[in-house]
Amino acid sequence: MSALAHEPAAQAAAPVGVSPAGAVDIAVVQFAPGADTVANLTALRAEVRAASELGAKVVIAPEYSMYAVTRLDERVVKAAEPLTGPFVNGLRGIAAEFGVHLVAGVVEAPGGDQPADRIYNTLVAATPNAEFAAVYRKVHLYDAFGFQESELVLPGPLDPPQTFTVDGVVFGMQTCFDLRFPEGIRRIADAGAHVLVLPAQWIPGPGKVDQWTTLLRARAIENTMYVAASDQAAPRGSGASMIIAPSGAVLAELGDQPGIATARVDLDQLREVRATNPSLALRRFGIREE
Repeated sequence: MSALAHEPAAQAAAPVGVSPAGAVDIAVVQFAPGADTVANLTALRAEVRAASELGAKVVIAPEYSMYAVTRLDERVVKAAEPLTGPFVNGLRGIAAEFGVHLVAGVVEAPGGDQPADRIYNTLVAATPNAEFAAVYRKVHLYDAFGFQESELVLPGPLDPPQTFTVDGVVFGMQTCFDLRFPEGIRRIADAGAHVLVLPAQWIPGPGKVDQWTTLLRARAIENTMYVAASDQAAPRGSGASMIIAPSGAVLAELGDQPGIATARVDLDQLREVRATNPSLALRRFGIREE
């Protein structure tokens, strides 16, 4: 496991190595996207390249990797693209170029009968074959702490959990503010996920990093699953990207500057945790779908 600052010498470190069966090396990349979508794609490619050189087979980038500002306004609508647009095509190409599964947050133009002045806050998971592994549209919008994401963003549909599988390891996706709603993440655990993938733009503020780390570890502990959380770097994000074990132990973490954190997801270890603490099996309440 490792957590690297953005220094060329550190990024050139030796690969993690070949994963045993039922194990996958993953990375969360923390960078600072801005309002230039082409520059963001170029920066993300460099991050994915560095992560792949460290041995990662799944690379997780932040929410709004495509386009990021401190406070959303009408510019985000102009920047939006369909999932067939150049940014997502670029993501798929990067995944293929470096032979990884890549998850990143994009600004999706909804099309169809949806309002033309709104967007979806969407996660795209791309495969090493440049295909779509999964697509998730953020359900819980950030109408809190003085922000009103719903003014420009449509809530995603309450579809079944979006998951994808890499070498037998199942990954499920949620976004940023979704972290505060444990029932949504419990649905992902119920769908068989071993890892929660959580890209974010966790807006800085008093106590926000404490809340972030507490909630991430709680979601790992209560669902006995790995959590891989990729936040934006300062100044628009709080940083503190991390990978957490099913026991709640932090395997790798970053500060608030750009960097890469890596760790190995191991299903044998997950099974050991679930055997010791079978909290999912001992539940007496389920999740009711609306």
